[in-house]
Amino acid sequence: MEKELLFAKTLEYIKNIAKEQGHIVSKEQVETAFAPLDFGPEQLEMVYEYLRKQKIGIEEAVDPDAYLSEEDVDYLDTYLEELKYIEDATPGEREAITLSAMAGDQDAQTRLIELFLPQVVEIAKLYAGQGAYLEDLIGEGNVALTIGVTMLGALEHASEAEGMLAKMIMDGMEEYIGLSVEQQKEDQKAIDLVNKVSEAARELSEDLRKKITPFELAKETGMELEDIEEAIRLSGDAIEYFEGKNDE
Repeated sequence: MEKELLFAKTLEYIKNIAKEQGHIVSKEQVETAFAPLDFGPEQLEMVYEYLRKQKIGIEEAVDPDAYLSEEDVDYLDTYLEELKYIEDATPGEREAITLSAMAGDQDAQTRLIELFLPQVVEIAKLYAGQGAYLEDLIGEGNVALTIGVTMLGALEHASEAEGMLAKMIMDGMEEYIGLSVEQQKEDQKAIDLVNKVSEAARELSEDLRKKITPFELAKETGMELEDIEEAIRLSGDAIEYFEGKNDE
């Protein structure tokens, strides 16, 4: 168990390193991190494969476009076309804008948000296919960016702004993915419950040759009455084998 915990912590450590390096890690970093676990070549290859599935490049960046769905590509074509109208800035102009944003200038903060919108897209591509739509990821990234530019005053140097904003964007997307995955699990549990109750109700209804009550189903199957009633509610009272809600 202790080894499993160390493995999980090490994997999380490597993922954080990759985040700081633009979703790239070196083999040396991975091998050094996993050295205490005495991983051999085959075990390390399994780690590399896991990291690749997380769109973390080993030695070189992955091509995020290769993981986009057709729906994502269609959305990006439209969205990126809109971003083309945003005027770019030279490195010197960007630094001046960042310094003004750090000083609390709202116009500069708005301009900085505009300049970072394309970067939000590139970061979102790295998280596509992990349980959330690309459009939603970009939306969450933009929210994090909007909040982030108001917090730049805590920095000492303008050169730190890009790293801070990128991290906030990534954190925002990862949190959203986590919530989306949890919601999908809850939705699947609800679907499974409705299907289970519907199938059991169908079988009992056919055996008794009549529509049944939730109480009868609970009595015959041993299922919890509250689970049956929850399934009926989740289905919008659409399970056809019930004659009505239990009044007993």
